[in-house]
Amino acid sequence: MKVLYYDCFCGISGDMNLAALLDLGVDEEYLRRELSKLNLNSEYELQVKKDNKKGISGTRVDVVLKNTTHHHKHHRHHDNDEEHTSHSENAYSHHIHRNLKDIENIIINSSLNDRVKELSLAIFMKVAEAEAKVHAKPLYEVQFHEVGAVDSIIDIVGAAVCLDYLKVDKIIASPLQLGGGFVKCAHGIIPIPAPATVEILKNIPVKTGIVPFETTTPTGAAILAANVGMFTDSMDFSIDKIGYGIGHRDLEIPNILRVYIGCEERPDNREEQYILETNIDDMNPELYEYVEEKLFTRGALDVFKTAISMKKGRAATKLSVLVDGIHEKNVLDIIFKETTSIGIRKLKVDKIMLPRDFVTIKTQYGDVTVKNTYYQGEKVKYKPEYEDCKRIANEKNIPIARVYQEVCKMVEP
Repeated sequence: MKVLYYDCFCGISGDMNLAALLDLGVDEEYLRRELSKLNLNSEYELQVKKDNKKGISGTRVDVVLKNTTHHHKHHRHHDNDEEHTSHSENAYSHHIHRNLKDIENIIINSSLNDRVKELSLAIFMKVAEAEAKVHAKPLYEVQFHEVGAVDSIIDIVGAAVCLDYLKVDKIIASPLQLGGGFVKCAHGIIPIPAPATVEILKNIPVKTGIVPFETTTPTGAAILAANVGMFTDSMDFSIDKIGYGIGHRDLEIPNILRVYIGCEERPDNREEQYILETNIDDMNPELYEYVEEKLFTRGALDVFKTAISMKKGRAATKLSVLVDGIHEKNVLDIIFKETTSIGIRKLKVDKIMLPRDFVTIKTQYGDVTVKNTYYQGEKVKYKPEYEDCKRIANEKNIPIARVYQEVCKMVEP
């Protein structure tokens, strides 16, 4: 089983995450190509280079904004003193203050694949909800100084692109180091960790005070909160690759995000998850697609519907949602707010998953990723990735079934 582990001994920010995943092996040109699908190229430049902190070499990423009075290099600290003492307040006014709906439209209307769109929206939702809570404003009325800026859009969508590229089976992280002290931002002096960061990290283990500066930003916190299945210091896997994302500030400790790709040597993987289900007989069926999309955005692992017959012969639908403990409340919120349900059943289940890996098959039509599944050390199943087949079918104007047939012909002995 392929595992991605975040070692957050000095926290995490959006740019450090991008840097670490690139250092781990994500193809830089692939990332740039995918980010270009947002159609924001005229607003930023992505700079990637090798760097060093405390004798440890790694990768550093800068998102440089274009067409501003002051060229703004994205710093790993959220609205912090480093950023706002080195740039005038006029620079702040040149940021495009997009709201959540603006950002959703950019992502949804792009040609990014569906998985990347889902991951991106889930991360943005984490930050948006926290900002709305902190500022006591409705979700879609919050103007984001940070999330609305192009650099943060690149950080978050870039994170989704990289995670989709790595195609790991499980994402784990250590407890997050948040730092300490106080910081000057657009609203005045605030404590570290920033209120939005704390809001995002509710129910997630954290540490504080290693340095008197911000080490985890809201963007970094949201990337982990939306994607990590377990937070633990335990690393029960063999390490295959290591990546280092270099931060911008010089600290007493290495200002670095370390990530690992590893392999769990187990015949199968078991995770404790929950099924939340409810019977609905009085809702417009057209709404289910909307509800399902919201559920996946908020952390649902699977959503399915079953036709049932209730008392007095009433036709109904049983809505079932598979979710882990971290995202359970998000799912409950969606079901109670967006459907007619007034009650939910909760069942604890053990999810058993076979080990799998991903390989790239070169076909006459182009490269296709294939997922292989193993049982007791033997490959028992394989499946071409739908998004790759769909892309090729559209690009080559051929039936998608022909792409599947070509892949199967090359995979089968």
